[in-house]
Amino acid sequence: MGMFNNFLHLLKINKEKMTVLVVGLNNSGKSTIINHLKKKTHEPGSNIAIPTVGFNIEEFYSQGVLFTMIDMSGAWKYRNLWQHQFKNCQGIIYVIDSSDKMRMVVVKEELNILLQHSDLLHRNIPLLFYNNKIDCESSLSCVNIAAALDLSSITDKPWHVSSSSAITGDGLEEGVQWLIQQIRLVNHNHKKVKHKKRDKRK
Repeated sequence: MGMFNNFLHLLKINKEKMTVLVVGLNNSGKSTIINHLKKKTHEPGSNIAIPTVGFNIEEFYSQGVLFTMIDMSGAWKYRNLWQHQFKNCQGIIYVIDSSDKMRMVVVKEELNILLQHSDLLHRNIPLLFYNNKIDCESSLSCVNIAAALDLSSITDKPWHVSSSSAITGDGLEEGVQWLIQQIRLVNHNHKKVKHKKRDKRK
């Protein structure tokens, strides 16, 4: 048993690692999405999660990457905690309840606050928007979500809107795949800049 644990520990050390911040308003489906990605169980409806209080940190493997997901509460009194994790993340997942049209203005306000924060303002950090609850009849399309949030105005960061259902898992893996590619690209470009700086010093 000890040898097996040591093997898992070494595997964990050698894996590619990514830290991702998961935000969004309460009841948007953040924790349920993370539970589905963790693949705790394949029973229908068993991935549904209870609301997060404060934040939770979840760790799991997906597509060859060891993910650390920081799941932030979307309740009004906890949203000010989001900013404390901006420095620690390599990517951000913003989960949107596409059927909750009444709160879309609030979604946009919180997004603008996030984008204007000093820890993110000048960072080329990938933003993945999960247009969640697409299985609801009243859900908005990705095009409508992008228009409602004025995503076309985000020109300094890569972003992508992925239709998703936290219950069925539709669209989740595709979104994660895009995020992995973008984080790798950012890391690669960052390394190239570092090498150029070293060459100039020489």
